[in-house]
Amino acid sequence: MDRSPVADPDDPLVGRLLDGRYLIGERIDRGGMATVYQALDQRLERTVAVKVMHPGLGDDEEFAARFVREARHAARLSHPNVVAVHDQGRENGTVFLVMEYVPGHTLRDVIRAEAPLPPRKALALAEPIVAALAAAHEAGLIHRDVKPENVLISDRPDGAKVKVADFGLAKAISADTQHTATGGVLIGTVSYLAPELVVDGRADTRADVYALGVVLFELLTGKRPHEGESPIQVAYKHVHEDVPPPSSLVDGVPDYVDALVARATARDREHRSADARVLLRQLRRVQTALAAGTASDPDLVADLAPPRAAADPDPDGSRHDTARDPFVDAPPVVPTPASETTPRTPPPDADLTSAFAVEHLAHLASPGVAPSRPGPGPATNPRTDPVRAGRPGGVGPGAPAVPLPPAGAPRRRRGPWIWLVGALVLALLAGFGYWFGIARWTSTPAVLEYTQADAQQRIEDAGLTFELGDPEYSNDVAEGLVLRTDPGPGDRVLDGGTVTVILSLGEELYPIPTVADLSEDDAQAALTEHFQYDETKEIWSESVPAGTAIRVEVNGRTVEAGEQKPPSTRVTLVVSKGRKPIPVKDFTGKQLTQLQAYASKRKLQLDTEEVYDDTVKKGLVVSQNPTSGTLYRGESITVKVSKGPELVTVPSTRAKGVRAATDMLEDLGFKVKTRPHPNGVGFGIVTSSDPPSGARVPKGSTITLIVF
Repeated sequence: MDRSPVADPDDPLVGRLLDGRYLIGERIDRGGMATVYQALDQRLERTVAVKVMHPGLGDDEEFAARFVREARHAARLSHPNVVAVHDQGRENGTVFLVMEYVPGHTLRDVIRAEAPLPPRKALALAEPIVAALAAAHEAGLIHRDVKPENVLISDRPDGAKVKVADFGLAKAISADTQHTATGGVLIGTVSYLAPELVVDGRADTRADVYALGVVLFELLTGKRPHEGESPIQVAYKHVHEDVPPPSSLVDGVPDYVDALVARATARDREHRSADARVLLRQLRRVQTALAAGTASDPDLVADLAPPRAAADPDPDGSRHDTARDPFVDAPPVVPTPASETTPRTPPPDADLTSAFAVEHLAHLASPGVAPSRPGPGPATNPRTDPVRAGRPGGVGPGAPAVPLPPAGAPRRRRGPWIWLVGALVLALLAGFGYWFGIARWTSTPAVLEYTQADAQQRIEDAGLTFELGDPEYSNDVAEGLVLRTDPGPGDRVLDGGTVTVILSLGEELYPIPTVADLSEDDAQAALTEHFQYDETKEIWSESVPAGTAIRVEVNGRTVEAGEQKPPSTRVTLVVSKGRKPIPVKDFTGKQLTQLQAYASKRKLQLDTEEVYDDTVKKGLVVSQNPTSGTLYRGESITVKVSKGPELVTVPSTRAKGVRAATDMLEDLGFKVKTRPHPNGVGFGIVTSSDPPSGARVPKGSTITLIVF
């Protein structure tokens, strides 16, 4: 099927904006229930595929409900090989589904162009399909319409990606929703229908397994296993005829690949793989054998072949090969006179010994024909008896002659007892064959994901012995349920044989170990006992010595000791680099507030002392210790901060002598100058000062005395 977009100007949906969001473009495909369009999601600016139910069907609530369920069921699946479902809606009777757009072609195109494919390539294409169905079966969904047209192969530059599409016929697996018939119409494509769908219309995961087996057969041979002039004829063949082995149509297909196809397409669903998860494991075993170049593997064939094929390929005799039955092959015997010497040769493909016995028994039993009696004549010479000479045991041309009894010897009559002996031998042989090939064997019941009690009951009801093996961890099967059995579901086992049941321990989880205060090596050893070690991350720590573990992180998040994690978890060990050194910056001559902000941010302490300084302005750093090097958090810097120059009150010097006033001022740290009063007469008495008395001036300032 060509999935290239098709322009159709007469299609009323082309160019329409659905739900105010999806601009419908060219048509991609058209099916029985819906049409698929390429569209633009204007909100997220991405190309999507929009599946629109055909006009009128949206008015049928049953069909519409099934269409809505498609979105819900498919949205439950998150798998790289399943077409993602983005949205679903209904607008003015138009029901639509928005899906991932996969540009490319379908598996049908590959089959038409390349099949028959080599087994390795065929299984490589089949594996992602089976993996997608395995995810669906694990989620409790069956696809119900597996076929090459529903397998998309992307042509994106990042490499081909196989995706299974159209879960529109899927339903949740439950006892009351497994019928595939809706309104008398059989859902699914007839070439891929499992026999039970044709017979009673019921589907489970094994119906998908059957369809997968047919798809694999097509990849290997380029043909469908059953063909007919009408769908009814094809359906009839699914019910009454086995899928032939691919090697019967194509050379180079190993016997174990035939066995895999036979297991998946067994007409009795009890003999098929229980679901796609089981089939996926079997397929990968076959891939391993193919990769190793194994031409034949009888053990693998015995494991994979369905019980019926292994024990009795034709239990009802419907395919009885008459060419191999000497009693059927033997031609009708016409009694002949004893004197007739024309040799009678049985058919070349007959069992000559048996044919001869039948011929003579018929001859002896024929009415009006007397048994031969010994007498003279050429018939007593085995080399000249045309009837007896040259046959095996005296029958047929080309074989050694068997001497006849001497003339006059009593000749034993071969009566009906030969029939009885032959029948007894055949019965014994058939009995042995039946007993060792079929009767002693039965199939292992499927008990996967059963509770122990239910599994034991079902196994013992089948006449088998229940045995409990060592439990194993599983990320897929809940704790306490059956994870697997040995032999596996549907495998052959002797009547009364033992079925070993392995219960699930649930998801394998281990506690994160306590690593605090351990050395890096010891902490790493504790983590790698159960987890994947990612890296060591070093950080500064004020409290943990260098080289000592601090904590464990997963994806950048700290996990506490004792927290449960699976063994696939990649852990990061955080280790201390010790205390973080802090470089010291010199703030001498700068504002104290700058030094305070610097120290606060780095958690340094300040030992501050205010001092008078005649040269440094108030509020500036006079000195700092240390002014360079490094410190650690909590350590101190000693700082002297200027209060400015020291202020001293100018004393009163009025009426004092020049000498006394000068001494007083100099004792207070002032410098002294004198200046005569404009009206002075030279008495040497101080009348005032500049600055005047009572003024506060910096120590060391100059005081001018006015002398009268």
